[in-house]
Amino acid sequence: MMKRTFKMSAVALVMGVGSVLAAPAVLAQSALPVECPGYERGKTQLVGERTGKKVNAAFEAYNQDLVDEALQILIDIDPSDDFDKAYVGRFIGNLLAAKEGEGTKALGYLKSAVEPKVLNDTEHSQTLKLLGDLSMQEQKYTDAVKWYDKWMEFTCKQDPDVYTRMGQAFYESKQLDKMIEPLDKAIALYEEPNKNPYVLKLTSFYERKMYPQTVAVAEELVRHFPETGRWWSQLGLFYMLVEDYKKALSTFEIAYQRGFLDKENQIKALAQLYSTNDIPYKAAKLLEKHVASGMLKDDAEMLANIANSYHQSRDYVTAANYYAKAAEKTQDPEYYRKQGTLLLVAEDYKGAIKALQNALERGADDVGKIHFSLMEANFYAGDFKGAYEHVVEAKKDKTIRRNAAAWEPYIKEKAKNRGISL
Repeated sequence: MMKRTFKMSAVALVMGVGSVLAAPAVLAQSALPVECPGYERGKTQLVGERTGKKVNAAFEAYNQDLVDEALQILIDIDPSDDFDKAYVGRFIGNLLAAKEGEGTKALGYLKSAVEPKVLNDTEHSQTLKLLGDLSMQEQKYTDAVKWYDKWMEFTCKQDPDVYTRMGQAFYESKQLDKMIEPLDKAIALYEEPNKNPYVLKLTSFYERKMYPQTVAVAEELVRHFPETGRWWSQLGLFYMLVEDYKKALSTFEIAYQRGFLDKENQIKALAQLYSTNDIPYKAAKLLEKHVASGMLKDDAEMLANIANSYHQSRDYVTAANYYAKAAEKTQDPEYYRKQGTLLLVAEDYKGAIKALQNALERGADDVGKIHFSLMEANFYAGDFKGAYEHVVEAKKDKTIRRNAAAWEPYIKEKAKNRGISL
């Protein structure tokens, strides 16, 4: 459901390249915090003279956008000194990281650069971070977490972006339970709310079917990002998952009032919530409005839904009219039967008789019950002969035989009193 993929740009992957590609005689001091427990600043090292000349040549080629030539110069150096090896390996790894399809090879060079722990502190730190980012891009998610951990351990820094990426890595490696801790840390560290850790956290809970926790995160998203419409509709749906229909309705209503509900399924969900919360008239008017606007389909199913909502709100005539419209589109006998039944309740007996006859003529089910309704409609319309014909048919249905039999003498008596021969 809300999956977020991690993809580093070429620019992001070579972050820190500037210091790597600087002239080797000028090296930055450690960027590590002074208060890092147990930290001792390492000795600043320089590449050897022979290696330095070739690194400078590679740097000049790089500045002229001759990346392949720069790489070849570096690969040909083959230094023997551990620091020179690490320095050149880091340079090669950074250049390869920016080339399409060379991520795996870049990882090899970068790993070889940090494993001896001979790079100057800033270079070592930047390379650990790049290893994490590049591992994410190459879908080596367990490795990414490892390198991010090493970067934080080495630098004594806690970076919300890194914690968010760790949460993403755990998601991609299907370790959903491990996502929460780094994401909570990211949320706490961001100076301004950032939606990414919230979305990942919500995904973790949702995919594990931990719906109350999902609701809590969705509430945070709405609280921090109230102008983003989808968080409102998603929160409403999550309230429905935990069967808190009152909150679901209020959330959807706010979203609707703010113009955030612009999809067919969202309008249908709001209408459903009106009905669930015993406000069927609003459901009917909402559906009616959006059929007229063209957002909802003007088909038999939708017209029947509107009819049902009017029926629930006891507006029987309007409900019957919508069933009639649905019937006209499909000739479905069930729609005619519902139309007739509602017109009978509304005391439109002639209309009921016509609709119920249409239902019979089109092969409706429950024939006995339709005959029983026709008996009632004819009786109240004063057509006792017609009522008697239908009560005889209704008695053939064993499910309503007793009720029909109870009506039969009553119809005969009324007919006799008016001198009508049955």
